[in-house]
Amino acid sequence: MNKFMSPNSKQNISILCISLGSGGAEKVISLLLKKLKHDYNVTLVMFYDVVHFTIPEEINVVVLSDKGPDRPFHLKILDAYKFIIKYYRFIKSTNTTISISFLAFPNLINGIISTFSKKVKTIISERGFPSDNVSSKLSLYISKLFYPIFYNRCDELFSNSVHINRDLKDNFSVKIPMEVIYNPIEIPKKTIDSSTLNATNNTLKVITAGTLNKRKNQIMVIRAIKESALKYDFSILGGGDLHDYLQSEINKLQLEDSIVLKGKVKNVNDYLLDSECFVLSSFTEGFPNALIEAMAIGLPSISSNCLSGPLELLNENEEVIIKEGDFFIGKYGLLVNNDDYIGLSKALDYFHKNPDEREKFSMLSLQRSKDYQLESIYKKFNHFIQN
Repeated sequence: MNKFMSPNSKQNISILCISLGSGGAEKVISLLLKKLKHDYNVTLVMFYDVVHFTIPEEINVVVLSDKGPDRPFHLKILDAYKFIIKYYRFIKSTNTTISISFLAFPNLINGIISTFSKKVKTIISERGFPSDNVSSKLSLYISKLFYPIFYNRCDELFSNSVHINRDLKDNFSVKIPMEVIYNPIEIPKKTIDSSTLNATNNTLKVITAGTLNKRKNQIMVIRAIKESALKYDFSILGGGDLHDYLQSEINKLQLEDSIVLKGKVKNVNDYLLDSECFVLSSFTEGFPNALIEAMAIGLPSISSNCLSGPLELLNENEEVIIKEGDFFIGKYGLLVNNDDYIGLSKALDYFHKNPDEREKFSMLSLQRSKDYQLESIYKKFNHFIQN
């Protein structure tokens, strides 16, 4: 029997996170909670009371701070000290046997907890590509200093990409056992009928979704549309700091009739269902939820070949060489080089001119997305935390 298991009852496990806001890691947590509740007594422990996703009624919820997350840096340092004390007391008082944390700050706290409590199994999850997922040189220095110390005190780690694990090992000296468990998705009730995409249209309806920031690089798609001589109806879903800049570029390039910033929307699937192609233009990803969710709807997809996720999703992680200004036809979608708007323009035109290819890759998207269904991903996850 696993040394962390209770012989007569469900184990008490905790999920430690900053909040349950609208991010990708938070969505993964919300999906896993739906399955974890059947096998464990689960407590969701959040630093701050920010909730975007639904929490199942069976899940206990503990919030460590009555303050909001938008606090000055020196107060966040004080918060961190309080979180460590409160979480350690929680672990001891509840006889928690497995502590699972998501994202860097909770992971570091889990590492500290592991130092003081040998009775709890500590599992950490890295969700972004570490070398590209820091906001400044100071953040990178702190990561390289503390990851080897506190990550290595935990029992094991899982991420959502082989490239993340390789980066942690090679550049952050993380040596604990590591596994890849991809992000789960729930297959939508409505999907695109692939045969409807096999029609010649004057205008191709394209869509992307994500926070309007530098990392998501939506300007690449705007420039790609400008480069093409064909007609597009391009929707950009999401809000963010670069909204005004992107709108000014759209106006400057006289693309107001071709590109619309839709802002934050709740019914994302409705927009996906009304589209004919999905584009991911990011400089870097952990694992692109937006891409796999678009594929689950049945959209043929184009992505930048960024680290990490797109190569794994669209070409089963088989390395490719893409010429500048060109694109690569992968097993499940098209890939272009980072920030290569000319290559992206050609990839868009390829789908525009070849409706049979849109139908083909729509069917392949639906096929590929089945590998990431919640049921199968949870089975791998549950096996991982118990073995």
